[in-house]
Amino acid sequence: MDMKERICVVTGASSGIGRVTALELARKGATVVLVCRNRSKGETTLAEITSATGNRSVHLICGDLSSQNEIRQVVKTFKERFGELHVLVNNAGGLMFERKTTADGLEMTFGLNHMGYFLLTNLLLGLIEKSAPSRIVNVASGMHFYARSIPDDIQNPGHYSPLTAYANSKLANVMFTYELARRLEGKEVTVNCLHPGGVRTGFYNDATGMIRAYYSLFGWTMRSPEKGAETVVYLAADQAVRGTTAKYFKDMKTARSSKASYDSEASRRLWELSERLIVIK
Repeated sequence: MDMKERICVVTGASSGIGRVTALELARKGATVVLVCRNRSKGETTLAEITSATGNRSVHLICGDLSSQNEIRQVVKTFKERFGELHVLVNNAGGLMFERKTTADGLEMTFGLNHMGYFLLTNLLLGLIEKSAPSRIVNVASGMHFYARSIPDDIQNPGHYSPLTAYANSKLANVMFTYELARRLEGKEVTVNCLHPGGVRTGFYNDATGMIRAYYSLFGWTMRSPEKGAETVVYLAADQAVRGTTAKYFKDMKTARSSKASYDSEASRRLWELSERLIVIK
């Protein structure tokens, strides 16, 4: 697909899957906006991508997407610089090995991995619709199969489990994808999500106990960020999936997501919960 007239936003773009996605989209000639939490890492990534691709239309916006106020600042800055948005790749996320809270008082795993996607997408949605045909790509995970449903106590106040919290947030990514696709039915905006595979990223740097031991022993078997980004780039830029929406992908092919993810009533309730958790400042 010719990307030379396309404007793409990639979150979590300073490392891992996000960095490779941004690099490949830049190689295809797209205007790429890197959204990064750490300015120093973001500037280094920007320079590396520009040098590697010769693409001078690569830009940086800094913001912590666990903070709703900073998400609003990212959107404000983007709208001041650009009048269109053709591809949004929601990738920024994390695996928290102890319970933390966001600046808005939300449990960090849910606040970053789901609410970051939810609020950023909704604040940019008018521009995405105006720029149609356009695409939204949500990086989820096969870990969502380990979540039976979105629990009422999603904030995990007294019994935090890192892997359970992560699985719940990734189920939320898939359910958000399907619900958003339903709400955009009849418009030229596609919404898809994907499992990138087990990828060697910085997620496990702070791990302890059995998780740390497992990663130390078997981390070498995990995919490279380049392999993990293949399906992301495919959904963002390939002509073969033009018009495809509300699908879960694995290895550049559609796949079945978990039974829980297809519960449309639960997805509607998750949307309503997410709206209630938006902090107005």
